Amino acid sequence: MSEPFADLAPVDERRQALLEAKLRALVRDHTGRDGTGAPFGLGAGLLAGDTAWALVDRDPARSLGAVLAWARRHAASQVHVVVGGEERDAAGVLARRAGAFASPPSVWVAEGRDLAAAPPAAPPAEEPLDSRVARLADVLIDAGVDLVVEHGVLLGEVLGLEVARVVSGRDEPMLELGVGRFDRDATHELYGAAPPADTLAGVVEVVRHHRRPGAAPHPLNRLAPERWLRARLLGEPALVAAAHLEPVAPPLPRANLAQPSVAPAVGTDAAGGPVVAVCSVGIDLDLVPAAADVRLAHAPEDARLVLVLPERDDHPVTRALAAALRHPAGVETVPGDWRAHVA
Repeated sequence: MSEPFADLAPVDERRQALLEAKLRALVRDHTGRDGTGAPFGLGAGLLAGDTAWALVDRDPARSLGAVLAWARRHAASQVHVVVGGEERDAAGVLARRAGAFASPPSVWVAEGRDLAAAPPAAPPAEEPLDSRVARLADVLIDAGVDLVVEHGVLLGEVLGLEVARVVSGRDEPMLELGVGRFDRDATHELYGAAPPADTLAGVVEVVRHHRRPGAAPHPLNRLAPERWLRARLLGEPALVAAAHLEPVAPPLPRANLAQPSVAPAVGTDAAGGPVVAVCSVGIDLDLVPAAADVRLAHAPEDARLVLVLPERDDHPVTRALAAALRHPAGVETVPGDWRAHVA
């Protein structure tokens, strides 16, 4: 089975050629060696013996898994990742994630024709929640909405799909209802900062109607599937031999509900030991680096880390990357239609 996405060529062939020329010049100036170009879907790749160089041009903070899968396909034993100087923050994230692997790739920032080693960024820390949101949290709980705190924002989810959020302003926090930003904006136009309780109940009812086994295909049952899987896991922590699990934020914020992401949870096993479970649906090459980031932020570095996937998405590249961590992750698969078990 081929490794997904690792060698897809960029759409813009001219830009690909420019990126490859830039990478070739950087490697030659830095090492005195040349190499052979090798297509890399997120930018440009170069192979020099058993050493692989990747210049990342798209979404660099989330690119490490794709780089490692691509380098593995080319049997490289040494891996170097290069990002542009304007992506210094992303380079810090890459360097931090690289440190989780037993053979960590080197991460570089390109400034002109020079390469500088990227220092690892600090682990992601949860931003504090505004203490004034308690009243609105009660409104969400009363409506049967699950509470999730992410990056300083209180979210309300139904079977893993965000239907509300509490937004802190200079005055009182506001409750925004709707699935996605445009839906929230439309609701705000209708009701302002105080949508009636029956509006929230209506949103919850509609989402539950579509987000159920056997429902016809609909945007509401296609968005955030990894969070739907997490909703099941939170109700059945024994799936990963945990006694209790609580949702936590992914290391990097989602741009929107359609963006693939990981859905992490942390908790304990029956003996009180730490467990970190990270859910994903589909084949996401960012899963293993992101999961290692979750463990770094929320648990000891050797805490048990479990990747939770639908059985159909259990791909060899995921297991290979999981095994390559300094403290390897396990993989637990959920057979059949995992959605059928969510109440």
